[in-house]
Amino acid sequence: MFIPKQLRTTIYGHLFREGVLVAQKNFHPKAMHPDLTKIPNLVVYKTMQSLVSKGYLKEQFNWRHHYWTLTDEGIEYLSAVLNLPANVVPTTVIQKPRPGASIRGSTRP
Repeated sequence: MFIPKQLRTTIYGHLFREGVLVAQKNFHPKAMHPDLTKIPNLVVYKTMQSLVSKGYLKEQFNWRHHYWTLTDEGIEYLSAVLNLPANVVPTTVIQKPRPGASIRGSTRP
């Protein structure tokens, strides 16, 4: 299936930003993806299928929904394709500070 470069880069950008992508198992050509407006769900599915076969994504299927998550190789590949600097990472990779981390060093009276 031929997918125009503009649609591919839009899908890749959304996938890299979020780190995960969800699509309903609906292959009707006119069914649009809910997060990526104006992109058919079939195009998103086929693009993700291509990345899974290359080993850049992990796929999970549950209750008529496909869930794709980026692997480390996928992060490197998409950052190279999208020409992003090394310090830009998906939101799923960013570690948030724990709220109880500052309490560990304190002593109790």
